[in-house]
Amino acid sequence: MKTPILYSFKRCPYAMRARMAIKLANISCEIREIKLNNKPDHMLKVSPKGTVPVLILENKIIDESNEIIKWALDQVDVFEGNLNKYELNLSEELINIFDVKFKFHLDRYKYAYRYDDFSKKDHRSECMKILDELNVRISNEKWIFGKNINKLDISILPFIRQFRIADPKWFDDQTSIPDIKRILKNFFESKLLKETMINYKVWEEGSKPVYFPTLNSSD
Repeated sequence: MKTPILYSFKRCPYAMRARMAIKLANISCEIREIKLNNKPDHMLKVSPKGTVPVLILENKIIDESNEIIKWALDQVDVFEGNLNKYELNLSEELINIFDVKFKFHLDRYKYAYRYDDFSKKDHRSECMKILDELNVRISNEKWIFGKNINKLDISILPFIRQFRIADPKWFDDQTSIPDIKRILKNFFESKLLKETMINYKVWEEGSKPVYFPTLNSSD
């Protein structure tokens, strides 16, 4: 079997969560870091929509991060047995909320200059409503639903991270989401995030292959 090829962009939350799933499943990939303003012709040929991540397998192309996570878990389900049925169903519901509603408002808060429909603060408030609702569901353990990292953590924490980055001082001053801030701190300090956020040189045609780390992370 050929080594999978992963087109990625370090700071993209969709690419981040795909890399984390691949990392946790201990799957080796050739990683190709791109510039968003200069996308490789080969990437655009296999995935004309031009977004990352893009995973090239021997028999198919996967260019949606949730589908890449699913593929990685189909190879090795590192989360199996961590959650009960209720938590699994709730996880999928929350992932959908963050992918659709939270991301909609996050983009209009962080990149307000691109939009003119609502004020930046209005979109920030909508994001906070979602975070307030999540905060009351969080466990007293290291991760959202317990001591072990799960699909929900890797799927939504990159977006919460991006929300904080938009205005770190304002975020850190918020008193209604103490558990989210605690979980996010754990995420920032995790070995998994550090090993997922490695700097790679931008890939060019003919570059020597660079492989994504395969050492498993336990935290």
